[in-house]
Amino acid sequence: MARIKTAKDESRKDVILTAAAELFRERGYKATSMRDLAEKVGIEAASLYNHIDSKQELLVDICFTITSNYSEFMTSVEQMKETTQLQKIETILRFQIKEMVDNFNNNYVANREWMHLDDSEQNNFREQRHQYRKRFNQIITKGIELGEIKESINVPATVWLLLNATYGIESWHRSRVQVPPSALEDNMITILISGLKK
Repeated sequence: MARIKTAKDESRKDVILTAAAELFRERGYKATSMRDLAEKVGIEAASLYNHIDSKQELLVDICFTITSNYSEFMTSVEQMKETTQLQKIETILRFQIKEMVDNFNNNYVANREWMHLDDSEQNNFREQRHQYRKRFNQIITKGIELGEIKESINVPATVWLLLNATYGIESWHRSRVQVPPSALEDNMITILISGLKK
């Protein structure tokens, strides 16, 4: 019987999750079958159930790993001492840009396929994303109060714009113009942060 090939420090479940994220991005969650996934990792479809319970389990893992990563990073930024609010915003944006460049499949699936989560998981996912936006909102609001950020901006609209600017990096992956990731990151930061400075 074929076995899932793993790299060092990688579990068979990790290999399945990586393959699932790629297939969910390429074909969509609903159009991806367990047979497709088994073929991708090189085993029989029935053998997948030795490692996972369902396709839904994979979507849950992908979506909530992303929300957990973002929440943990936000916490680390909130705890930064002797750092301006603009510096915190830049740190968050650089993290989000790197995530969209280096961990694209998982972020794409979390952003686009989350609506296929079961109802209770959807509600949990929505709430976690809401809390992340709320925390981002608080950093910008404090920046305005401290005189670092323009008073004229609409904070919720600004959070929406900043988040969607980084989500939009998915088009960079499809572009035929090979802009290096470091140049993409620096240019986005220059444009986005300069628009906030008072």
